[in-house]
Amino acid sequence: MNDAGHSNMMKPEDTPELRQLYADFEAEHLKPLWTQIDDLMPPVPNPKAVAHVWKWSRLFPLAQRSGDLVPVGRGGERRAIGLANPGLGGKTYVSPTLWAAIQYLGPRETAPEHRHAQNAFRFVVDGEGVWTVVNGDPVRMSRGDLLLTPGWHFHGHHNDTDSPMAWIDGLDIPFSYQNDVGFFEFGSDRVTDYATPRFSRGERLWAHPGLRPLSELKDTVSSPLGAYRWELTDRALTEQLLLEDEGQPATVGQGHAAIRYVNPTTGGDVMPTIRAEFHRLRAGTATPPRREVGSSVFQVFEGSGSVTLNRVETRLEKGDLFVVPSWVAWSLQAQSQFDLFRFSDAPIMERLNFGRVHVEQEER
Repeated sequence: MNDAGHSNMMKPEDTPELRQLYADFEAEHLKPLWTQIDDLMPPVPNPKAVAHVWKWSRLFPLAQRSGDLVPVGRGGERRAIGLANPGLGGKTYVSPTLWAAIQYLGPRETAPEHRHAQNAFRFVVDGEGVWTVVNGDPVRMSRGDLLLTPGWHFHGHHNDTDSPMAWIDGLDIPFSYQNDVGFFEFGSDRVTDYATPRFSRGERLWAHPGLRPLSELKDTVSSPLGAYRWELTDRALTEQLLLEDEGQPATVGQGHAAIRYVNPTTGGDVMPTIRAEFHRLRAGTATPPRREVGSSVFQVFEGSGSVTLNRVETRLEKGDLFVVPSWVAWSLQAQSQFDLFRFSDAPIMERLNFGRVHVEQEER
């Protein structure tokens, strides 16, 4: 494959007639492929989005300041601060398909109920005390939990404590915006339920491995399980590494345990446009460089290490976030035990048959 693109293509001779042809094209809102093929059909993906790292030590103080200055209520709806990829011209997109933000809710605050066509989730890197109410079901938000808000589900948040709390939001806003599929609707002016149960209704039905309620035999597009609890994630990762120690293959790489959060009705991804995973690397472990079609966002949950993006290595600590655009080479290096949450647009890429992965010299 020629990495230089299509530069060897023969060019037409520049003549007055050719310039007039191009002017006539412009008048009719036409553009010839031969003048833009390098941009439209590159030999390999050439993303406008760039690899970038956001440091939690800088993000969190800004979120705190916004908590002092910006109220939560109708109009703004959420005190959410989007991560704007430097390569996307100021748009609040972390990648062409994904949106990521840090959301901050102050003591005793309520974020009003609404719903939208876009799929959303929350991941909590630290803190306790906020409940998200999804279609009337109060769901506790705690450290290490993944919380789902599938498209067109009413949801609001309330903080039941005297301390603020922050978490990250992930949505498919850019994909929805580019394809004109977005709808939005206000809910009640207050979260519909201020109850604070330890487990939501969805968990009581669905959070039992290998078991399915007979009252819920119809498969759902998105997972009906609103919370994936840290204690179960942690246990699954720990057991993978223990099995590896016993000589039984259970990890995705030496010293590298990983899980995918799944929809218990189908075994597929938790939502049709977003994949969520969690990765744990033993101290001293490094992953091989890889490239993937589509984009991913990682957040460091615990530990320290580094990420190498297009051969540039950056040190990472708890809370730091980074984006991997399509076909950008990346690898991880763990200094201590290194825990990372990951989300991506892989369900879109795979469903449309665009998915492709290249690991070192081995393509699959």
